[in-house]
Amino acid sequence: MMTYPKIISVDPLQGKQLRVTFATGVNKIYDCTALLSEASFASLNDEHVFKQVRADSMGYGVVWNDDLDLSESELWINGRTE
Repeated sequence: MMTYPKIISVDPLQGKQLRVTFATGVNKIYDCTALLSEASFASLNDEHVFKQVRADSMGYGVVWNDDLDLSESELWINGRTE
């Protein structure tokens, strides 16, 4: 099983993108627009909700609330290196 670097911070950007900083020092930009058409991520269309993103306290992903999150592996694999 592959392991991925932990997340130390996340910043919401314009255009429904996230800048994710990993423990390795790598920054990646993750585009959330493809997720917005999925029912489980529809609330991210609200800019106020989108900006509430934060890094999981253990570094295993980013979270908006108890029902909405993305894993570190998703962000690592599908984010583009800044």
